[in-house]
Amino acid sequence: MNRLTIDLDALHNNIQVIDGWMQDHGADWTLVTKMLCGHTETLDALQTIGVRSMADSRLDNFRSIQRVVDNFEAWYLRLPHITAIPEIIRLTDASLNSEVEIIKVLNEEAKKQEKIHRVLVMIELGDLREGVMPGKLLQFYTDVFDLPNIEVVGIGANLGCLSGTVPSVDQLTQLVLYHELLELKFKRKIPLISAGTSATLPLLLKGEVPRKINHFRIGESVYLGTDLLGGGTLPGLRDDAFTLEAEVVEIREKSLVPYGETSTLAPFGMELTNANSIGQRGWRVVLTLGALDTEVSGLTPLNPNHQIAGISSDVMVVNIGEDRGTLQIGDSIKFRPNYAALLRLFASSYIQKQVVPTVRDLREHLSDDDQVEVLPVIDTSEDET
Repeated sequence: MNRLTIDLDALHNNIQVIDGWMQDHGADWTLVTKMLCGHTETLDALQTIGVRSMADSRLDNFRSIQRVVDNFEAWYLRLPHITAIPEIIRLTDASLNSEVEIIKVLNEEAKKQEKIHRVLVMIELGDLREGVMPGKLLQFYTDVFDLPNIEVVGIGANLGCLSGTVPSVDQLTQLVLYHELLELKFKRKIPLISAGTSATLPLLLKGEVPRKINHFRIGESVYLGTDLLGGGTLPGLRDDAFTLEAEVVEIREKSLVPYGETSTLAPFGMELTNANSIGQRGWRVVLTLGALDTEVSGLTPLNPNHQIAGISSDVMVVNIGEDRGTLQIGDSIKFRPNYAALLRLFASSYIQKQVVPTVRDLREHLSDDDQVEVLPVIDTSEDET
């Protein structure tokens, strides 16, 4: 059996620690849930912990959230596409945008549904993903700020999400200046500057994030504790919230080098793990996990003596060393997945997911002092038009 175990105590710890950082900075934050792929048990656990502001990029995931989470705020992270706008308005409260044409369609649909839809205007700061070019920002805002069923609640940016651009204090300060320019030019309040992500947390801990950056969209560091700038784990966070187990279906002592002529790369792009000399032997196991299930290159065996040798679509081969120890057919080998591997694991219908402890046990043992308040960021009290 292949199983992904979700440690709710580790998730609770990371949410609690990050929530403390947000409070110290005077900022609100939204938990990015897209990696969970709508896994309802984990979403229910997040609600129990106190999360009420969630961001996702798949509408089906919002439907899953609605089934288990009460009164939550929904942020649509992917740029809205015209064919899905009726559902975006129906299922979400706010979206990230960079095209006037799409915001106008959002406005028309919001009018039909008698809603006010909130918009965060994304600005290009160098990562070359989405964003209005700074020189076009004033005209862009002019075109959208008077739409009757649209409320521009802030400006934002993505850094490090596509090109690997490292967030800098200069870029964040630049965004603050654009915010000030818009407020002065149009004489209206724009509540949010949303430029905080997991990649900016190391800067936050150094006190280098401008105070006016007041909204964070955080995912990876909650789930994996990752320090995206320096590597390793951020202080106080845990990196053991997810453990993958894959079942052993063969154990044999074999040559560690394939026979015959081979190419440089394995069929699925992983470099073959070869021994130093032809004929060297060792114990190898075959596991019921392959490229159909996850991004295998994103897995790290928990046993430091184990080394992934290669994969096919359905199986993985692992070198376990000169001694098989007590490992038997039917046992499991455990791995720690990275973010890319987790995305694939949650999306896979072939992988069993198990939360530990159960959500019921979590709910019974969570005290009021353990609750966090990842609360809605935007005011929706005047939605009726």
